[in-house]
Amino acid sequence: MKNNIKSIAILFTALVALSSCEKKKEETLKAEIEPKTETFLLEKEKLTTELRLPAELTGFQQVDLYAKVSSFVKVLKVDIGSEVKKGQLLIVLEAPEISSQLAAAESRLKSMEAIYATSKSTYNRLYETSKVEGTISKNDLEMASGKKNSDYAQYQAAVAAHKEVAIMRGYLEIRAPFNGVVSARNVNLGTYVGPAGKGSDLPLLTIQQQDKLRLAVSIPELYTGYLHQGDEMSFNVKSLPETFKAKITRMSGALDLKLRSERVEMDVHNTKANLLPGMVAEVLLPLNAKDSTFVVPKSAVVSSAEGLFVIKVLNHKATRVDIKKGREIDDKIEIFGDLNLKDKLVKIASEETKEGDIINE
Repeated sequence: MKNNIKSIAILFTALVALSSCEKKKEETLKAEIEPKTETFLLEKEKLTTELRLPAELTGFQQVDLYAKVSSFVKVLKVDIGSEVKKGQLLIVLEAPEISSQLAAAESRLKSMEAIYATSKSTYNRLYETSKVEGTISKNDLEMASGKKNSDYAQYQAAVAAHKEVAIMRGYLEIRAPFNGVVSARNVNLGTYVGPAGKGSDLPLLTIQQQDKLRLAVSIPELYTGYLHQGDEMSFNVKSLPETFKAKITRMSGALDLKLRSERVEMDVHNTKANLLPGMVAEVLLPLNAKDSTFVVPKSAVVSSAEGLFVIKVLNHKATRVDIKKGREIDDKIEIFGDLNLKDKLVKIASEETKEGDIINE
């Protein structure tokens, strides 16, 4: 009986040992069959990208010159392409009626000046004489004072009228408001111009400052936070092979309601005069992040019907973390979500990985 019990115990022990070996073998085989999942530790980076946008070059200053008074073009001193200096006489206009008005105003001014001088002299004599008691009545002195004041007012009115006509006469001379180049001419000698003239549909001349240009570009709302005043950028134009540099000088600080973009301007010093106003340029804008952000390989982000997420490994189990993505560059992508530094993420994530799945690292 004792031998039978001993035999059974030995047999049972052998069976347990055999079962344990089989189980270990099965686990080893399963581990060998299941591929290992590649993971990485989450880190922060400053992602730098570049944005190519169309832009336009314009003269730093540009003005259209019109005729203020109705007149005829008498002298035309410049043409398209003429370089002009500030204050230079460009066009002389002719208006005979203004010359007549100026002559009449000068005549009235001299007349009123003489009348006022006489009344003032009369008052001064009467005033000096009145110092001797009983020589001049008080009423006569007051009348002389009133006449002097009235003539002075008339004289001042004549001065103002003469000044007004003289200013109108000055409008017959068109001068350059700044140093620049004549980029357009729309009149010829003898053209009738002015507020009522057909020649006023277009400006007489257009003056542009071309030694310094203004480069304007509209930045989409998504990228406005990455640009700052003073940032350097590069641009090129189709007609020239070289690349030009410029710095952001002005930012509008508001979005255009139609385009939802911010106007940004750069000053370009056109020392070689090879850039022309009106050229269309392609601007390469560097988008430098203000702060470091989480950056992962694009393969780590899963886009599904349920949304965007990455797979975090916690205790060898999969955990889906919802994210929002930012900028993309090459094979990297900026992500935002409930994540921390050194979190372990699956490098090549798949929608097939479910919440709680075992991750074989």
